[in-house]
Amino acid sequence: MRIIPTRTHGIIDYIFGVVLILAPWVLDFAAGGAETWVPVIIGAVVILSSMFTDYEMGVSRQISMDTHLTLDAIIGIVLAISPWLFGFAAMIWVPHLVLGAAAFLVSLMTEKVSSPERRPRTA
Repeated sequence: MRIIPTRTHGIIDYIFGVVLILAPWVLDFAAGGAETWVPVIIGAVVILSSMFTDYEMGVSRQISMDTHLTLDAIIGIVLAISPWLFGFAAMIWVPHLVLGAAAFLVSLMTEKVSSPERRPRTA
């Protein structure tokens, strides 16, 4: 069921990217290893992909919404399994799993096409 409009998804993307970048320090698990850098790198990727997505919140609009949602789903899976994939589950795993699952679910719940009346006009 796709109930999240693309504009709302765009807002979520930028907030989510910032949350991921700040999470290691805010949640006090920044030890300088993969536990720190996986969310930081994924957060940067989320922001960059949002800037280049063809939706209301995109800046350059080079990536289709369908491709963006596929990337979000992959990002969610990688983030969710990263504690075990990169071997830091003994230290921290809950934020990675919860935020990864959230990213995956949001990708499944977002509309694939923005309606023309919601898209800003280009000059």
